[in-house]
Amino acid sequence: MNIYADNGATTKMSQRAIDAMIPYMAEFFGNPSSLYSIGQKAKEALEDARERVAKCLGCTPAEITFTGGGSEADNQAIVSAAMAGARKGKMHIISSAFEHHAVLHTLKKLAGEGYDVTLLDPGERGIVTAEQVKAAITPDTCLVTIMFANNEIGTIMPIKEIGAVCREAGVTFHTDAVQAVGHIPVNVKEQNIDMLSLAAHKFHGPKGCGVLYVKKGLPIYNIIEGGAQERGKRGGTENVAAIMGLAAALEESCENMQADCEKLVPLRDRLIEGLSKIPYSILNGDAVNRLPGNVNYCFEGIEGESLLLLLDDKGICASSGSACTSGSLDPSHVLLSIGRPHELAHGSLRLTIGADITEEEVDYIIKSVTEVVAYLRSISPFWHDLESGKRQHMIKEFWR
Repeated sequence: MNIYADNGATTKMSQRAIDAMIPYMAEFFGNPSSLYSIGQKAKEALEDARERVAKCLGCTPAEITFTGGGSEADNQAIVSAAMAGARKGKMHIISSAFEHHAVLHTLKKLAGEGYDVTLLDPGERGIVTAEQVKAAITPDTCLVTIMFANNEIGTIMPIKEIGAVCREAGVTFHTDAVQAVGHIPVNVKEQNIDMLSLAAHKFHGPKGCGVLYVKKGLPIYNIIEGGAQERGKRGGTENVAAIMGLAAALEESCENMQADCEKLVPLRDRLIEGLSKIPYSILNGDAVNRLPGNVNYCFEGIEGESLLLLLDDKGICASSGSACTSGSLDPSHVLLSIGRPHELAHGSLRLTIGADITEEEVDYIIKSVTEVVAYLRSISPFWHDLESGKRQHMIKEFWR
């Protein structure tokens, strides 16, 4: 059995997205900035996609800029708000400790340039509250950037309430919605969002294509120079084929969202319940207020990398909260931010299931994870020390 359970990393492209792209790689391949007909056909398609994306997000086409992905959109949003703030003498930025690195690394760079950055604590449940944001805002605050849903533990923030706090204080509010768009309802007007980032490959669109929404009237500064494309705000010839795939995938995801959620939530909860029966395991993040397909667990006494490799042998594609798979021995900053000890954070597993999964496959995942955890513990000297009493269990009080 082969099961793909890493949709939080990337998704398989839908046939609808593929079909939407093909004409713009073959027949209508022209540069949309060209004046001749084949280029103007591409330009028409580009603007049609902009309108369709805007409709899905609840904004106007003029507020949509196409980017090379979510990370680029995050960078442009944050840098734009920071530069606008500096012009007014405001150089304080509020974010959270468990943002995606596209946000955190940008903030670190800005901190080195003299900006004051406050990172809010998401607490053990993994949720930043509007009250926390309100308490952190000062007269010098120029930007609040809080993710819509966490990319590792799947918890969903009270975005509408946070946006309302920012709106009342006159502070620009940006949200990295890469994990949220296409999976849960997002409407920038209704949810008081000033700037939003998304990436197509998280909802069955192509990689390397994203969107930055910027509310009309807010300044947006270039981070890529080189041409008049995207109303002069993002140099470089637009990837029309990918943009068409993005628009098609977003429409499809929004159309299917309710049905997908109704199917996914019971299967997600079945997976959570099954993994909770593994001794000395703990769910990361709120059990209910999380993305429909996200399950993230820590298992005491094992390493996440070994767990992933053995699950791969069983045909299961998953990921770990630990950064060891990217060449670092450091545990996930997300898990550390919600209070997980280093040793426990190293033994994490993220499963992000899609709407095509079956009950049989969920049960196979539960069985496989249970077997692999038991095996890894059986060969672990650290686990033997825990069982013999030489070391204290870290999550004994959580285990039921």
